[in-house]
Amino acid sequence: MTTTETTTPVAPDGTTRKDVAQYGLAGFLLVVGIVVLIDAAGLSDGFADQPVQPYAFPYVVGAVLVLLSGLLAVATWRGDVPEEDDGEDVDLTQGSDWATVIKLGLVLVIVIATIDFLGWAIVGAFLFAASARVLGSRTLILDVGIGTALSLLTWYGFYSGLGIPIPAGVLDGVL
Repeated sequence: MTTTETTTPVAPDGTTRKDVAQYGLAGFLLVVGIVVLIDAAGLSDGFADQPVQPYAFPYVVGAVLVLLSGLLAVATWRGDVPEEDDGEDVDLTQGSDWATVIKLGLVLVIVIATIDFLGWAIVGAFLFAASARVLGSRTLILDVGIGTALSLLTWYGFYSGLGIPIPAGVLDGVL
């Protein structure tokens, strides 16, 4: 078992360094909490027999957000800082793999350019298979099969299940 000691960051002049970005988060929480409280004040009463009125939940959420913003500001003022992330399984000493990012961007551009003509069923299968290939998969047949199954399931789920029209493209009479 390994243990790590957490220490408060110290600035070069010997004073305790504060994480000022936490003040920004505290301010954001405060603004969101106030907006929720103001919005809750505008809600009308429900039915008289309702034990909990419609504005009760937004009041609780807004009050909790305001309380958390105050607690975060106090914790930041006291010098508490969050524990640094170890990066999990990511090697933070390595640079970004821009070739992979560019290839994935190219896949997305192709999808955007062809979705109206080819339709989601074909483009969705391409999107899955090409993205898997760019990210290192070497099982092309399996990737195309999984991509086809996922794209057909999502097409039928949205088009038939939810009634949201998704382009069928060249398979318009087939699907």
